[in-house]
Amino acid sequence: MSLMPLMPLMPLIQVGQKAPAFALRDTTGAVHHLKDYLGRPVALYFYPKDDTPGCTDQACQFRDRTRDFDRATAIVLGVSPDSVESHAAFAEKLDLRFPLLVDTFTRKGTPKTCDRYGVWQEKALYGKKYFGVVRTTYLIDEAGKVARRWDRVSVDGHVAEVLSAVHEIRRVIPQSARSMLGAAAGLA
Repeated sequence: MSLMPLMPLMPLIQVGQKAPAFALRDTTGAVHHLKDYLGRPVALYFYPKDDTPGCTDQACQFRDRTRDFDRATAIVLGVSPDSVESHAAFAEKLDLRFPLLVDTFTRKGTPKTCDRYGVWQEKALYGKKYFGVVRTTYLIDEAGKVARRWDRVSVDGHVAEVLSAVHEIRRVIPQSARSMLGAAAGLA
């Protein structure tokens, strides 16, 4: 459990706003930037801790629908402040086929990307207050804007909702616009 941060926490990003940029390492050491995925929807899910029951269930649900996300040309990225070693063990144990990104703590005592996305929040357990990641998913559209946000996610049925929203935004953006976005991002 983390101590209270020294600076005020950031608010959640609203639908329609530009998603904050990030540069986060995965378990192989590769750095992922949000800008790398322009032209494709991104399901960016923040979760509290590797290898806990809810986080395991959520990761397995995303894993089991990986082909569906691939067919929709969507990217799934999981983010938590756990270590590279913890993420690697978790991904291997569950045979995850999408990147888990490590959000490291800053000097102000918060994981930078979790804070920028507003998911580093005060929580309570058995009457004790502490700060941690609140399970939240952002669906970022092809232009890098937040298309949907799910707060305090209940795992059951969540991945199906996200996939349905991916299909919806893919229908809303005409193919010609997708091609232009992909070309601008070097994807076409």
